[in-house]
Amino acid sequence: MDILNQLKKTKEQTLPYFNLGEEDLRKTYALGKWTVKELLHHLADAETVLYERIRRGISEKNVVVWGFDQDAWCEKLDYKNQNLALNKAIYSATRDAVISLTKCYYQSHGANQYVHSETGLRTVKDEIDKVAWHNAHHLNQIEIALKS
Repeated sequence: MDILNQLKKTKEQTLPYFNLGEEDLRKTYALGKWTVKELLHHLADAETVLYERIRRGISEKNVVVWGFDQDAWCEKLDYKNQNLALNKAIYSATRDAVISLTKCYYQSHGANQYVHSETGLRTVKDEIDKVAWHNAHHLNQIEIALKS
């Protein structure tokens, strides 16, 4: 299944970035945008949110899931000073759980629907696909930042 390869590949590509030195972690991909460190914290937080949505989509009927304000999380959860090693472990474990759910339910429950508070009707498959896309999107930003 291609989605499993994408999930595994983006995890393997992302994990080493959690070990960067402070100078690289402070870099940004564009003026006024998040730093590499903030992007990594965001990936860990988003991974847990998307994982929870996938689990609800598999388990519950007619569920509504809520969006989150990623900029508020960055500010209020103090991404600049948060423990990156802890979020590396959270990201890694949660991705392993997403991969496990994908193996078990992508085909059998992928069409299960739920409502996202901001974007409307979604499926479990949509959300799993979003995990891979979202990670790849931010990996690109990290790579741009590190080239600057």
